[in-house]
Amino acid sequence: MSAEAIGRLMPAVITLDDLAAMIAADTHGHRYETSTQGVLSVVPPPDSKHAKIAGHLMLWFGRAGWSGDQIIQVPGIRIPGPAGDAGRIPDLALWSRPPEDAVWLDVDDLLLVIEIVSPGSEATDQVTKVKEYAAAGIPRYWTVARDTANTVTMYRLVNGAYQTTAEKPLTWLLQSDPQEFLPRDH
Repeated sequence: MSAEAIGRLMPAVITLDDLAAMIAADTHGHRYETSTQGVLSVVPPPDSKHAKIAGHLMLWFGRAGWSGDQIIQVPGIRIPGPAGDAGRIPDLALWSRPPEDAVWLDVDDLLLVIEIVSPGSEATDQVTKVKEYAAAGIPRYWTVARDTANTVTMYRLVNGAYQTTAEKPLTWLLQSDPQEFLPRDH
């Protein structure tokens, strides 16, 4: 089927229910997201390096005492926006307490969102999502670059906007205590 034919079948406004249906129908593991402006993104499944980085971070948080119900890989996050609720699927998210079971989770009790920057997603992860997550009130946002050091850039919400608080190599971060970067009330 051509892109033109698919385009004619697309709804004028894509809802979170539409996104969930697209994800369920996809047999190739793509991620479907919408921005707060209503822009649809379809990205290929992550590669093994991406998955390894996510796994290391999950174990790091687990060793520090966060439960598997608080550390969620590729959750659907509901982001309020002017074009209706957006749907983002970050690589990892950490809650102060386990969220309710749902396809699209609210940002209540969300402490941190982490995006592992894939080739082609740099602008979305390092510009668009910085603005969206800050506007949604998510206290912390980290990106992990795919450079030699897998540089982790840490942002903290201050007066409604993110400020960069640190840039560290992933290996350094994994040797530290997560409590240095996140509140203890978990």
